Amino acid sequence: MTTRFRKIARILSGMLVAAALLAGCSQPADIASENLSTAADNFELTRRIVFYNGITDTYMMEIIGLCALDNDDNPFQRTVTCKTGPDEFKKHFVGLSDNVTYFVEQIDAANVSDDFYRVVFRPQTVLPDAEIG
Repeated sequence: MTTRFRKIARILSGMLVAAALLAGCSQPADIASENLSTAADNFELTRRIVFYNGITDTYMMEIIGLCALDNDDNPFQRTVTCKTGPDEFKKHFVGLSDNVTYFVEQIDAANVSDDFYRVVFRPQTVLPDAEIG
């Protein structure tokens, strides 16, 4: 094993221990909510996202599918990324204003745990230049 790989393995181990310790301090609803968010961000849950104009009382847009919602730390914009095929995605940018709001509905129920966190590692992200064999 290379020194770099060992260092990364130690960091990942530390993150797992930290997640396990934090899980012991959280309420079951918080853990289930986090696990649902993780599932949605991994395109495992069907969602319906509706953007609504409060002045005209009309739906401006509706997106249904395996979608993840991100606010990009911008209070006036939302990014919706949807999986449309095995390796195909579409990304939508939606501007918000004082009269436009949105809501996200999870269409299907999901079986997630309420007593431990779910952690998803993607080796190609953690070790982008390593060969896994």
